Amino acid sequence: MKAIAIVSGGMDSITLAYRLKADGYDLHMITFNYGQRHLKEIESAQYFAEVLGAQHDVIDISNIQPLLKGSALTDASVEVPHGHYAEDTMKQTVVPNRNAIMISMAWGVAVAEEADVVALAVHSGDHHIYPDCRPAFIDSMNAALRIGMEGHRTDGLHIYAPYLNVDKGAIAADGKKLGVPYEKTWTCYEGGEIHCGQCGACVERQEAFFLAGVDDKTPYRVPQVFGEGA
Repeated sequence: MKAIAIVSGGMDSITLAYRLKADGYDLHMITFNYGQRHLKEIESAQYFAEVLGAQHDVIDISNIQPLLKGSALTDASVEVPHGHYAEDTMKQTVVPNRNAIMISMAWGVAVAEEADVVALAVHSGDHHIYPDCRPAFIDSMNAALRIGMEGHRTDGLHIYAPYLNVDKGAIAADGKKLGVPYEKTWTCYEGGEIHCGQCGACVERQEAFFLAGVDDKTPYRVPQVFGEGA
């Protein structure tokens, strides 16, 4: 079995990579440079590709960055919002059509390499803010891509999103079982030397570890407190 995995370097996609490897897939990790301000995540993806012994390619589409206006991740004029993902301010982190772009390119690689799945780590915590992480989008994209390459792909090739209907806490729990060294992953949208601890990605990351009972060894500039001490 072969998997083309879209891997950013964050905790979700790195857990996915570990899960695919544990499940016996021949793993080809693909990371995208789309001009995101948190390019540090690419270094994380490269590190884990070596750890897992996986083929890894960074696809540079950064020339699209100036055209993706209005997102805090690609537009320097938009400040990265702080708070929880459930807050409306987090809509500022939506990158126009990001998952459709990435999945389409990964699908092309999968067809060329006769892979069985294109895997990505979207989860239910993304559904509120990111429409391209919702089941309806993933199902529709899967159907369209399969039709588009009918007769030219592995018969069973499909989008594989094992965490689609679970939250980030469940991902953290799975990663604990798999032995993922989460302190080596990169989540923060601000892309500083250490995680800021305050952006939506950092807050949700810390909350996931708390809910899963996973020890968080990640250094944060401003760590959040959950539970009784909150």
